[in-house]
Amino acid sequence: MMLPDIETLIERNASPRASFALTDEMFVERGTKADWELLHDLHYKAEGLPIGPQFWKLTLYGQTIGVLVMGMPKGMLKERHLVFRNLAPGSGDTKLTNTNRYKYLNANFRVVSRFVVDTMFRGIGAGYRMMNLVARLDGHKNIEIQSSMSKFNAFGQKAGFKFVKPMNANKFDAGMKFFRGNFESTPQDFEAIVNELEASPRFEQLLAACKEFYQKNSAQENTGSARDGADARVAAMTPRDVIKGIQQMSLASPMYGIYQNPDAGRTDMPERLALTAFDRQKPNERFVL
Repeated sequence: MMLPDIETLIERNASPRASFALTDEMFVERGTKADWELLHDLHYKAEGLPIGPQFWKLTLYGQTIGVLVMGMPKGMLKERHLVFRNLAPGSGDTKLTNTNRYKYLNANFRVVSRFVVDTMFRGIGAGYRMMNLVARLDGHKNIEIQSSMSKFNAFGQKAGFKFVKPMNANKFDAGMKFFRGNFESTPQDFEAIVNELEASPRFEQLLAACKEFYQKNSAQENTGSARDGADARVAAMTPRDVIKGIQQMSLASPMYGIYQNPDAGRTDMPERLALTAFDRQKPNERFVL
């Protein structure tokens, strides 16, 4: 039996682009602390929130699948000073200029402080799209991020953030000297340092030295109103807490990125955006309604 001739049609896309059908049903909008609590266990800094948190969520059919938390900016940040030299401290600073610097930062800057996407929806481009849209909807002129993950995953760059070269932490030299002067373990090995501290015959004295070093050198405990409760907070820290604090302030070298919002000051931005709205324009172009 002869089979009829069947014509085969082959089409080739010159610029193929992967897509995930469910992104059409994903939306970015304001969230609440409850959204963060729903997903915060998936974040490596699950234990705390920034000052003045503002919550944004990514939803699919009404279910929260991603959360981004914006926070207030730090008063002093050396990486920021490389980009915004007029905000760097100088020898001629006065109480008035320092106060005005903080007022300007609070009015014009926000920080991507916490960001997590449900593990089921990673690798589809949801993260950088959401971060870009939140940076626009937030409304502030400049959105900062300090991200260690940006060394290995370019989600910030894809969202339109521009990064400066990674720098050692301000307390790197002091921290290394402290660890090497008090511990045999490698300073970067968290578990080894904690185990050595807890097994030390000088446990109480060494723990007290760790707390004293942390409190003396921690910007988090020595800036503004944070100083008021610093003594009680540090005194209550466990060995794991204080070692983590020393490592973070002396060994961390997150990349600093800045997004200069092309939609800052607009009054026509909607309160809710489809995730696919990211693709209407380039990441740093004015949003197309």
